[in-house]
Amino acid sequence: MAKKNQSQRLTIQHKDSHGEIGIFGPNAKLHDTTVGEVSHAVLSQLQQRFPTLEFRFRSSIRKQEINDALKRIDSSLGQTLFVPNSSIIPDGGLIEVKDDMGVWHVILVSEAKYQGRDIENIKSGILVGKNNNQDLMAAGNAIERSHKNISEIANYMLGESYFPYVLFLAGSNFLTETIKVMRPDGRLVVLEYDSGMLNRLDRLTAANYGMPINTNLCLNKFVHHDDKTIMLQAASIYTQGDGEDWSVNEMMKIMLDIATSALTALGSRLFKQLTTHKQE
Repeated sequence: MAKKNQSQRLTIQHKDSHGEIGIFGPNAKLHDTTVGEVSHAVLSQLQQRFPTLEFRFRSSIRKQEINDALKRIDSSLGQTLFVPNSSIIPDGGLIEVKDDMGVWHVILVSEAKYQGRDIENIKSGILVGKNNNQDLMAAGNAIERSHKNISEIANYMLGESYFPYVLFLAGSNFLTETIKVMRPDGRLVVLEYDSGMLNRLDRLTAANYGMPINTNLCLNKFVHHDDKTIMLQAASIYTQGDGEDWSVNEMMKIMLDIATSALTALGSRLFKQLTTHKQE
């Protein structure tokens, strides 16, 4: 009920303000809200842009559904399930659209991860480490759990020609440029973007085959090797690069871009509904 009320509230705010900026304010940051709220706002925007299409939001997807989707592709797939009620719960949930045949398709899966508080600690004058005598903390590996959700959604969407999974990263473990941060005593601390102690981006780019970050990779890439054609499902990975948090409205623009790419990929499967919209 709470999630339904949240969706209704954001829809009303969106209509009153005539756009995504009005929902959160131009300076809203992700730490002030949740990626789930942003996803609901994206859903509201899609409903306005495509009034003849039917969309829905889900916070999770059951492992059994994933196995069933794999079985539809090949009966040898999707055979193993040890915990019947297990499910995948992306931070921002899933947005789906119903096609002309009444089948639901995922058009957006979103997650936002923050890892590395070095910038905040330095600005606050906090020293870290075992003896509290270090400026920087060695990065952890919690972010690698994102690979599980990405792989599971990729399995679920193996029969599609697109993969609308977007991962937003922030924090000092995802720098793409070297930055300098000043401590309260005036001392500058340098955070090198290519430091093995800090940077964890290389541990995530396996999810996009080393293709560019901050790029919409929703449409699957087909590569040819020898006599084989291989389909690649790549997550779209976005990072601020300087460790700062995401602007909510910037996230919305990216999420809408990816969802729109997914709708384009579905193409003819939405033809009747979109044709009705054009005629109206």
